[in-house]
Amino acid sequence: MIYLIVFVTLFILELVYFKIADRYNIIDKPNERSSHTQITLRGGGIIFYLAALIYFIWSGFQYPWFFLGLTMMAIVSFADDVLTLSNKLRLLIHFSSVLLMAYELQIFSLPWYYLIGSFIIIVGVINAYNFMDGINGITACYSLAVGGLLAIVNNQLKFIDQDLLLFTLLGVVVFAFFNFRNKAKSFAGDVGSVAIAFILLFAIGKLILETGNFIYILFLAVYGIDAVWTIVRRLYLKENIFKAHRSHLYQFLGNEADMNKLLISFLYGVLQFLIGYITIIITKENFQFQMLFAITTLTVLSALYLGFKTYIINRYVKS
Repeated sequence: MIYLIVFVTLFILELVYFKIADRYNIIDKPNERSSHTQITLRGGGIIFYLAALIYFIWSGFQYPWFFLGLTMMAIVSFADDVLTLSNKLRLLIHFSSVLLMAYELQIFSLPWYYLIGSFIIIVGVINAYNFMDGINGITACYSLAVGGLLAIVNNQLKFIDQDLLLFTLLGVVVFAFFNFRNKAKSFAGDVGSVAIAFILLFAIGKLILETGNFIYILFLAVYGIDAVWTIVRRLYLKENIFKAHRSHLYQFLGNEADMNKLLISFLYGVLQFLIGYITIIITKENFQFQMLFAITTLTVLSALYLGFKTYIINRYVKS
């Protein structure tokens, strides 16, 4: 019953936000780098933060430092959606928020290189998650896949309060209802992509620290491969990697190859779920087998990525 109440509450809150966004003109106007052609409400992903807020109150204020970091991230990201803030201010808030997450995860009690490594990974994944939010449904499908995998593992290992995952997933389902369409009612905005990435990374961090097994980072393998190889290619072409672009594989598939964008989003989520589910099974094997699986998975994904992208560029771009 509590999950039904939360779902209905989130649905109503999303509709309320749409009224506010419409009233104050919080919109996303298409430009030459956009994958959409119509003006669309921006910031619908704020529902991810609201889902976490409901959990925070419901749970008796569990994970306070994590939630404070999430709140700071959500506020600065939403403000950037509306006003466009300076990069220095955003980076300062992101840095502070990541430190708060690290404190909640008790990484400060570990050797110094854990903090540096965690900081690089968390900041990198949050930015990658934001960059990958470029077509309808991709953030929703991918987040459902990752969140679902975490819920499955948590049902066995109890590394985090399951309600945080389930409340968040309910928020993703509500958002998907309005976004997983050919003509989306709303986009996630920075507030959505950053918030959901922050929540999922917190859960993955707790899982890795609880088990001591880094292989669970493969829960983010599909996004990781697309983001990393896209950056490598743009550096090779001497492009500004911080400037908006349309050179991710999913963008080439949707824009140049004219593949159905909802199908692309769905396939990204399904592929990540399959890889993650096999990863869960593989964790029962010895360390050497797990490493072999991880290396093989990343190698195959890289080969598929480079193969598809090269084919599309040669077939549709250069011609």
